[in-house]
Amino acid sequence: MYVYELDRPWRETPFLFQGFEIRSETEIRELQHYCEHVFVDGGEIPDIVSIPRTPSEKSAARDALRHKKLERDLLIKIESQPLLKAVYRDQTSLEEEVEIVRETHQQARALIHTILEDARLGKSINMTGIKAIVGEMAESVIRNPDALTCFTQLKKKDEYTALHSLRVCLLALAFGRHLGLEHQDITALGIGALLHDIGKMKVPNEILNKPGALNDDELALMKNHVPHGVEILEKTRDIPATAIDVARCHHERYGGDGYLNGLKGDRIGLFGMIGGIVDCYDAISSDRVYRAGMSAHAALKKMYEWRSNDFHPGLVEQFIQCMGIYPIGSVVELNTGEIGVIVTMNRARRLKPRIILIMRADNSAFDKASMVDLMDYKTRDGWSCEIDRVLEPGAHGINSVDYLPVAAYA
Repeated sequence: MYVYELDRPWRETPFLFQGFEIRSETEIRELQHYCEHVFVDGGEIPDIVSIPRTPSEKSAARDALRHKKLERDLLIKIESQPLLKAVYRDQTSLEEEVEIVRETHQQARALIHTILEDARLGKSINMTGIKAIVGEMAESVIRNPDALTCFTQLKKKDEYTALHSLRVCLLALAFGRHLGLEHQDITALGIGALLHDIGKMKVPNEILNKPGALNDDELALMKNHVPHGVEILEKTRDIPATAIDVARCHHERYGGDGYLNGLKGDRIGLFGMIGGIVDCYDAISSDRVYRAGMSAHAALKKMYEWRSNDFHPGLVEQFIQCMGIYPIGSVVELNTGEIGVIVTMNRARRLKPRIILIMRADNSAFDKASMVDLMDYKTRDGWSCEIDRVLEPGAHGINSVDYLPVAAYA
């Protein structure tokens, strides 16, 4: 069962994220310790499940709860006390940077389509154009990463491979900036991320676009996009070796269960591990021909659960810090009952972003959507406003892109 609501505020429990699937007796005991009943997704009609509690059950849950508390405290530390000393400072506002970089983004969008078509036809890759465009986008994320992060919200299922490659590039650039990489390394990382899936142009379209699960033979062909991509890039002049590492290792996994070489731990390399994180994040938070994407918040939650086995735990924690628990574009409900969309981050107080308010507590729409800063926004009683929960994409018919400064370029 999937527990989507408790009989008490989520903030009063040790559960890291709102909503989760019950997978063990331990998780049931944790719920028993805190709740009399919970709400579960039982299909079309929500169910209320009562949870009996006994003293022995409470005692048995305490050890597991200690572990949960450690994880919760770690997440709070990541959110409120950055583990890295900031190397870069914002130089422009979000709105200013969107205007500066919008033409570059449009050029990058056209370029990736050309690159993939050239690869499909066996033509050489235009590294001069790639270096110029990615270099300009690297300069943009150094000035203010939120602008290009907004552009990652532009998604079309029928252009998945091309726009996924571009979004992964933008995410990698923002993550490289967050990690304090030097400008040339951020650019090399972005080049590798832009080209990480170029080998898919050697995979049959019927497999790339299959509206369902791949069988074993199809999966083997799909996995071959990695060596195909590495082969294309190794024949390309003037491409940084670290960029090729992104294509080579973005499907390796920290515990050794990835492909193609089953590399484990730090043998994957920094650029390969970053590539795997940003590629996975965009893949699971995007609509595909065979499934709908989850919210960015839910994607981060999943990746946090997968840390150590799939990803370097420290890098996942830093990626959460980079994106924020409530990433740009998230539809959220405040403790006032009002509903809005996250527009830009507060890098000093990451739980206090700027939000466009769209709906009142009674679900009626505001006459005009207005921007508020959670650092200053108060309830009628003068209490600080906080994000109470994240809603699913499309909740209340809200298309978050409509409220971002990139809406005109969707």
